[in-house]
Amino acid sequence: MNPLVVVTGGTKGIGRAVVDQFVTEGFDAVVCARSVAGLQGAGLLPFAADLSKRAGVEALLAYIHSLDRPVDVLVNNTGVFLPGQIQDEAEGTFEQLMSTNVGSAYHLTRGLVGDMVVRKQGHIFMMCSTASITAYTNGGSYCISKFALLGMSRVLREELKPHGVKVTAILPGATLTASWEGTDLPEERFLKPDDVAQSIWAAYSLSKSAVIEEILIRPQLGDI
Repeated sequence: MNPLVVVTGGTKGIGRAVVDQFVTEGFDAVVCARSVAGLQGAGLLPFAADLSKRAGVEALLAYIHSLDRPVDVLVNNTGVFLPGQIQDEAEGTFEQLMSTNVGSAYHLTRGLVGDMVVRKQGHIFMMCSTASITAYTNGGSYCISKFALLGMSRVLREELKPHGVKVTAILPGATLTASWEGTDLPEERFLKPDDVAQSIWAAYSLSKSAVIEEILIRPQLGDI
């Protein structure tokens, strides 16, 4: 039986690149997004759910458990960006970003990590951001959520050290995904989704006795 990876937000951008990388390496992939229409192919196990809502996370967990297979890798990639400043963001922005960017990873990890601990095996990746360490004036609640996600990654790392479960935080800079559609900047000014996916695979591929705790990856010319 192939090993199993779970990737949230896995139908486009970085998430899809991660799915493709792991499937190429012989994994089966549970791919979750709000819409998985048209997603099919060898090794792909699509599941539609809105992970900004607790009910969506619980539905995904029920599906994963129904497979009766151990989860070898969890990639918490679900996220949303809404620009704005704390002082004038639209009402509800904070709650939406925290539930999507942090709450989904918190509840999904809690639902899957117990089996990893029992097996003393597993690798959890948290899709943070350079916004996890850099305050942007138009970042508002997005920065708050990504700082929180990095904090959760560090706490998990400490908690899971003695149980053989690895935790890696990924902090990518500007990546050429749909969120940058319409930009006048040249492609070479951005990371490519494959750059991030290959970094995740490289971190996963280390020996059992080693872990890359955090990967900070930026465009060669720096932040945009």
